[in-house]
Amino acid sequence: MILFFYNLALLGVLLAGSPWWLWRMATTQKYREGIPERLGRVPKRILDRDRAGRDRNEPDLPVIWLHAVSVGEILAVGRLVAELDRDFRRHRVMISTTTRTGQALARERFGAGRVFYCPLDLPWAVRAYLNALQPKLLILAETEFWPNLLTGCFRRNIPVAVVNARISDRSWPRYQMLRRLWRPILGRISRVLAQTETDAARLRALGCRREVVSVAGNLKFDVRATEEAEATRLLKTWSPPPRFLVAGSTLEGEEAAILAARTSLASANPALVLILAPRHPERFGAVAALLESSGVRWIRRSNWKTQPSENLAGIQVVLLDTIGELASVYSIASVALVGGSLVPAGGHNPLEPAQFAVPIVMGPHYANFRAITEDLLAHQAIRIAPRAELAQALVDLLANPAEARAMGDRARQVFEQQAGATGRCVEAIRGLLGYAPAHTAAEHRA
Repeated sequence: MILFFYNLALLGVLLAGSPWWLWRMATTQKYREGIPERLGRVPKRILDRDRAGRDRNEPDLPVIWLHAVSVGEILAVGRLVAELDRDFRRHRVMISTTTRTGQALARERFGAGRVFYCPLDLPWAVRAYLNALQPKLLILAETEFWPNLLTGCFRRNIPVAVVNARISDRSWPRYQMLRRLWRPILGRISRVLAQTETDAARLRALGCRREVVSVAGNLKFDVRATEEAEATRLLKTWSPPPRFLVAGSTLEGEEAAILAARTSLASANPALVLILAPRHPERFGAVAALLESSGVRWIRRSNWKTQPSENLAGIQVVLLDTIGELASVYSIASVALVGGSLVPAGGHNPLEPAQFAVPIVMGPHYANFRAITEDLLAHQAIRIAPRAELAQALVDLLANPAEARAMGDRARQVFEQQAGATGRCVEAIRGLLGYAPAHTAAEHRA
């Protein structure tokens, strides 16, 4: 009955909002991309999902469907996908995303032949994908709870696991208001691997069975930027080598504040170059316009090949207008400023620079990464600076390289100490799919 009213409300919202959605699709490419897939048309590359080189007379491998919303979730599950590919050779891992940027990164990382847009939570669209994939397991990254998708799996006896599960401070009140909707749905999930004890307690309060919820840790602590991005290689060719301030995942309103802070830094650090990486690709143009009007000398990363390195003298800002290179670029930073935190947006992931022992500065708005940030704070491995104190925080770290190095070393220690969530998630998935525990399998192979 609850599902009936949910679908009725969903239909009403779609009808009421259809003029806006039609207008957005007509005027904006990102709203048009993937529409047939989202509405239930399963792409041919997914239907024909044989492994390259495998005998086509053999039956299809059973599917593990993993859903990760956008870039952040794709980066978080990268190592998990690699482990699943290695350990579950009798299965085929297929990955869905919601956003256009997540789709692009997933195709680049995992191969386009097994990546697709997640269907909208409409009964016929969900049914089409469940019929086509016939998954043996659905894995959701973080808290992508969609009633029709979950109910469709339950009706087919498909187990559902949630990895890196969390309920943020901002979303917790909304979940509490709708707990009567969620309780009968979440109570049927097979396994929930939460990031923290707080997340585990909240998920139990919403209806997840106590015995299936455990704390596995944060998959983002296991992320390693193992490959050096082309942008990193190009920046290393800069001669003479400058000091880099990398401002990553910035949002509207933050770039202007960072440019103002850079002006304060310039006199004491004339060789300092700011690398500015906006969070959303659709804002690259707006940030470029801001840089153009600011009077600083700047270049686009995407135009780098037409700008020989010997002509970079006097460049003050690099606009990193690419996807998937930021994590690697953090490795060359003298200081990293993690965006989404100078404005009340919840912040972004400070672990990306932490893995490289880079000193980190964030603004006061970090609710989305509270547990990680507070752990770093407890080890004096991060500095929190509101907008008014941002310039001074950066000046202090750039003027005291020994102190900055020590802070970066402590950040990397926190990163290393918290690793292991991927292994715990893989072990739980082994149980759901009927595989032997890892140590038993290793003994058998020996």
